[in-house]
Amino acid sequence: MDITKAVNGPVAFKAIRWLVGLFSPRMDVVGWETVPDEPVIFVGNHAQMYGPIACELYMPEQVYIWCAGQMMELKAVPAYAFEDFWSKKPGCIRWFYRVLSYLIAPLSVLLFNNARTIAVHRDKRILTTFRQTVSHLQDGHSVVIFPEHNKPFNHIVHEFQNRFIDLAKLYYRRTGKELAFVPIYVAPKLGKLCLGEPIRFCAAADIEQERTRICTGLMDAVTDMAQKLPEHTVVPYPNVPKRCYPTNRMEEME
Repeated sequence: MDITKAVNGPVAFKAIRWLVGLFSPRMDVVGWETVPDEPVIFVGNHAQMYGPIACELYMPEQVYIWCAGQMMELKAVPAYAFEDFWSKKPGCIRWFYRVLSYLIAPLSVLLFNNARTIAVHRDKRILTTFRQTVSHLQDGHSVVIFPEHNKPFNHIVHEFQNRFIDLAKLYYRRTGKELAFVPIYVAPKLGKLCLGEPIRFCAAADIEQERTRICTGLMDAVTDMAQKLPEHTVVPYPNVPKRCYPTNRMEEME
């Protein structure tokens, strides 16, 4: 993109990446012993901006992250950013976030076009997203996906959109190997990025059943990891006021 060439470069990106790391919570990645020695797909809670930032900063360089394609396109950033990040802000200050959504657009293009990202599109270009993802897997790279959407599953995680499971079907066709999905729980308040036991795709099973089985298993695993940790505030998927953030012990108190 022309705007990328005009405003960015490796030096600018590295400088901003360093600043992001400086002001973001330090994360310890725990649970690597559960991850198979093969390309996998990590799947977890978005924790607003913290999930992608933690994976960019603290996961190995051979790990790529799914990123909304709109955040990589200058004209698409403002509408997407406002709707996804700030649409639930109080009406009296919403104007500020509309302005902010335009101001962050060049920065968004700079960051997400230089980070280890794979653009995710919601139109026919999703086929390109799938092909690029499987190519990375074939090259030995793992991939991170944050598939939550605006429907609560419980107090820890929102429901996962399930079509990304089809990546395993395409990967199996190309390689004959059954892909593993590894759950992630991002806990910014504890400074932890927890990895759980993998759930492996079964190529012989019905794909619709696999979507349900794997997504439900992943959401349950994320919940279980969160509840086993010390009491802490959960950073939810929607950008709601901080006073509305739940804790990992909330269900025990109800």
